[in-house]
Amino acid sequence: MSVAGRLALLFVVVPILELVLLIQLGQAIGLWPTLALVLATGAAGAALARIEGMRVLFQFQQELAAGRIPGQAVLDGISVLVGAVFLLTPGVLTDVAGLALLFPPSRRWIQRRIRRRLERAVAEGTVHVVTVGPGGLGGWGMGGPHGGLGARGADPRGGGDVGQGARLDPSKGIVIEPDD
Repeated sequence: MSVAGRLALLFVVVPILELVLLIQLGQAIGLWPTLALVLATGAAGAALARIEGMRVLFQFQQELAAGRIPGQAVLDGISVLVGAVFLLTPGVLTDVAGLALLFPPSRRWIQRRIRRRLERAVAEGTVHVVTVGPGGLGGWGMGGPHGGLGARGADPRGGGDVGQGARLDPSKGIVIEPDD
């Protein structure tokens, strides 16, 4: 599906489905209970997002303190943020998606699926990673003359993959010193 098709799905089809579901729900349980449900899921979503967000922030800080790049914590933070936005958006489908992104077991399942799909797209060449550095967008600043990082992470100095314990150039990103 093209990008335009996905955007049409996101901004046209999903809101129509949400509206149909809310109308059906309103007919089944009444107007006021439906409104109360929408407000309650928004409030619960905000509270859950705050709690999970604090947990993710704590995990992020622990990873940094241990000298590791906080990869999972970053994914969790993005997931919690998207989940909170979904929960604050009125609708049944967005509430289900938002709750799924807030609870760790379902969030991990979703992240694994997205990661596998992204890895496949990078390997097939349908997704290209471009970085912004001192050399400009995709320039010599990071990733060498061809720009961007490869699927496994190119060395910021343009010399191949970054291995375990490699030292990164501080002017090009975060420096993580390995524990020796």
